[in-house]
Amino acid sequence: MLKVYNTLTRQKQEFKPLKAGEVSIYCCGVTPYNDPHIGNARPFVTWDVIRRYFAQHGLKVRYIQNFTDVDDKIIAAAGRENLTWKDISDRYIKSYFESMDALNVRHAELYPRVSETMADIIAMVQTLIDKGYAYALPNGDVFYSVEKFTGYGKLSGRKLEDMQAGARIDVDERKHHPMDFALWKSAKPGEPSWESPWGQGRPGWHIECSTMSLKYLGEKFDFHGGGSDLIFPHHENEIAQSQACLGDDAGFAQYWLHNGFITIHEEKMSKSKGNFFTVKEILAKYPGEVVRFFILQTHYRSPLDFSEERLAEAQTSLSRLQNTQGYIKELSAKADGGGEAAAPLAAKAKELWRLFDEAMEDDFNTALAISQMFALSKEINIYYQQVTSGEVAFDAGNFSQAAKAWADMAAIIGLFEQDEAGADDGLTDKLMQLIISIRQDARQAKNWAVADKIRDELKEAGVVLEDTPNGVRWKRA
Repeated sequence: MLKVYNTLTRQKQEFKPLKAGEVSIYCCGVTPYNDPHIGNARPFVTWDVIRRYFAQHGLKVRYIQNFTDVDDKIIAAAGRENLTWKDISDRYIKSYFESMDALNVRHAELYPRVSETMADIIAMVQTLIDKGYAYALPNGDVFYSVEKFTGYGKLSGRKLEDMQAGARIDVDERKHHPMDFALWKSAKPGEPSWESPWGQGRPGWHIECSTMSLKYLGEKFDFHGGGSDLIFPHHENEIAQSQACLGDDAGFAQYWLHNGFITIHEEKMSKSKGNFFTVKEILAKYPGEVVRFFILQTHYRSPLDFSEERLAEAQTSLSRLQNTQGYIKELSAKADGGGEAAAPLAAKAKELWRLFDEAMEDDFNTALAISQMFALSKEINIYYQQVTSGEVAFDAGNFSQAAKAWADMAAIIGLFEQDEAGADDGLTDKLMQLIISIRQDARQAKNWAVADKIRDELKEAGVVLEDTPNGVRWKRA
């Protein structure tokens, strides 16, 4: 039974999909004005694992993620570079996909853009005005009236009177309440704008996600997610807009999931503070699967402190699992030797898969789930040594069950996919076997200088040679 921590109820709840056999998810996407940083990547890696988990269990997943391609920061970047807002957003949307592809993040079913959803946004703003939840000013600005929505603050746990008491003195006096927020902004010279019943302008931030999620997932959908920084005001305002528009206090998203921050020296990473590392910068030093593994070693709701040291530790840990992946490929190519030598391994793998699944059922606890992968890795490594040493015959039938459990775990966590994507029909392995053969000939001829040079330069290139009872095998460091 899957239980998830729902920010709205502040407790773990059993997940019950609105439609049997299907799961609907909306995740707030990026504002593409810069390359995505590692903090931006965390929610998308998290939701990628969640999607994989549901798919592995046979559910059909409808996953929508937007791009806020009209924004003050995009307009500012365009001005600095003497480009259009679309030039900037297109460039960094491309950068987003390059970074996420490197992290094995599968694409959403749809990526709606604000600029392509303008008619729907304008219609929703008009509905809120018609229902008395919003008001237009003479200059063309439109604000949402928070006092009209009795449930305002239910996601964040804030009370409107406390928010008002803490509001800044220099608030916009045109507002009915200091916490009222913009649904539509009147056009300013040189900025992109669209025609509306209130004049030329562009939407406020919060109305965009309400419109796109309702348009593509319907009046009720299962999950809405994003970083913890979006709880207030963005997601709070989404609820207020959407439920007011629908006339249903139980409408809109049913479960709200929020991931913790990635920090640097325990301070939130953000572009505005300048204390961030882009995914591209990190990928220049570490493979994408290492970065993904680093993120998933910590439960998604917990803070995650970023450092080069922790990335290096993640790389070392992941290499242990990669070694096992290599052993599995090697054993799977062997002929069946008969017998039941792998029966205990198959039984252990079944138990570890159960524990893996239990960890995922507990609010998608990837940290605990990964620990079961390490336990299975140990068991497979022991069996590999038994087979290669000749202690036992290779039992293909039972071993395939253990390999299947391993593959299912890896598919959910999202590992070992880059090697498969870069498959070269065995050319790399053939070349490595040739190099190993040349080195072996040099050793037999007692030409230690050449043999050592081959070994050392392979190591420098990231390839390690291992002596086994069945000869020399190679692996990536």
